[in-house]
Amino acid sequence: MKETILNNHNKQEFPPMHSAEHILNQTMVRMFNCDRSRNNHIEKKKSKCDYILKEAPTTEQIYEIENRVNEIISKNLPITNAFVLRKKIPISVDLSRLPEDARKSVRLVYIGDYDLCACIGLHVTNTSEIGKFRIVSTNYSAGTFRIRFKLD
Repeated sequence: MKETILNNHNKQEFPPMHSAEHILNQTMVRMFNCDRSRNNHIEKKKSKCDYILKEAPTTEQIYEIENRVNEIISKNLPITNAFVLRKKIPISVDLSRLPEDARKSVRLVYIGDYDLCACIGLHVTNTSEIGKFRIVSTNYSAGTFRIRFKLD
């Protein structure tokens, strides 16, 4: 059996935070019909994601984001991955962030039936390993909504 090699990754990630970021991204897509975060910084202590939105979410919507992410985490969903040939990847998976030298086979990460994303990062194996998601602050400027979050 031939070993699959991923493209080089530029940093070591904290798997629970990276998995939470996937859930946050899918939650934002579903709530606001926006793209996944294009600019993010995922770290163990605190992370941030930026979303392009036409208007700032309300305080109630921000609480709803946090609640929905925690609801998905509490479902104890399996987090799995599979290597798929680029030509067989579902059209719903955004490949625009792949490097030009990405191989013919792409790693897809599944969070239960909630999220599917091309990714080379480290993840936990079940959402029960993530902990509680907490939004620590947000701001909105010039069409960009930034969420800063932690895991408890």
